[in-house]
Amino acid sequence: MRKMLAAVSRVLSGASQKPASRVLVASRNFANDATFEIKKCDLHRLEEGPPVTTVLTREDGLKYYRMMQTVRRMELKADQLYKQKIIRGFCHLCDGQEACCVGLEAGINPTDHLITAYRAHGFTFTRGLSVREILAELTGRKGGCAKGKGGSMHMYAKNFYGGNGIVGAQVPLGAGIALACKYNGKDEVCLTLYGDGAANQGQIFEAYNMAALWKLPCIFICENNRYGMGTSVERAAASTDYYKRGDFIPGLRVDGMDILCVREATKFAAAYCRSGKGPILMELQTYRYHGHSMSDPGVSYRTREEIQEVRSKSDPIMLLKDRMVNSNLASVEELKEIDVEVRKEIEDAAQFATADPEPPLEELGYHIYSSDPPFEVRGANQWIKFKSVS
Repeated sequence: MRKMLAAVSRVLSGASQKPASRVLVASRNFANDATFEIKKCDLHRLEEGPPVTTVLTREDGLKYYRMMQTVRRMELKADQLYKQKIIRGFCHLCDGQEACCVGLEAGINPTDHLITAYRAHGFTFTRGLSVREILAELTGRKGGCAKGKGGSMHMYAKNFYGGNGIVGAQVPLGAGIALACKYNGKDEVCLTLYGDGAANQGQIFEAYNMAALWKLPCIFICENNRYGMGTSVERAAASTDYYKRGDFIPGLRVDGMDILCVREATKFAAAYCRSGKGPILMELQTYRYHGHSMSDPGVSYRTREEIQEVRSKSDPIMLLKDRMVNSNLASVEELKEIDVEVRKEIEDAAQFATADPEPPLEELGYHIYSSDPPFEVRGANQWIKFKSVS
């Protein structure tokens, strides 16, 4: 009997712990906002750039923290599922670069447009899709955002055009989206992203030229994570000043590890484009913790010490957390609660992504066109037929 009472007591005390901690957090008087100094951007063909101070509200800070933690944990879960051979094929992870996708989204409107390369999971999330839809797409399941047919490199959402597997090919497409914005007379911009490894592609310079001639509302964004596959920028480019590569297009170089720096630079660039001045170029100096893809261990061309130094000094989540705690925008306990909630969300999404069925074979020919009547598609030989439904 005594043992039973003791067990009940332990359960009751454990159940009351979490609400007590929440009451403690709720009763504490936090600041509503705080002002921070941010790194000055390097400028090209611009008289002035983004501000060097910015205000962060408690609400925005908590939102950014949760979003960055979600992207980080989602990518780590993808790594685990890949090593278990549940995710197959190409898989490029963006952990370390969370300030880029979250900061860019914080600087634009939901009605603006974004297109990127194959390191796209973070952008897919910030553009509005759930972790569940993203992980299910990675595992090739019916509940994925592309119904299990796109995989890691081909995810789409409203005003988000992928996820593109061909190096640099999304840049002319982004210029085309910006042309549509201008043609339709909408006050919208297109963020067109590519990596430092794609920055030497000829089609990028052709897109620069047309965008400048037609004054398209296009923000060309080079995510410079210092390595194109396994080649350092110094070995790949005669000039590593990517923000100057537009030549006749103004540019700015931004600290891509600081979400506030990315947010303010994006607001500045978007305002520049909306004013009718034409395109602008941004270089985000960032870093990926994983290798180029899951087939790359990531330590044959850089040292473990280099990766650890970036983690310890420049981690984007750590930088935001320190700012918020030191400015009384949040407590360590509150942020830990968010971590726990995010981990649970990721685990639940992973369970769904492994239990959800794969799309049936008869749907192989579906969605070839967006709004056509059904038609037959020939299979591997003339006797195999699939129906295509829009």
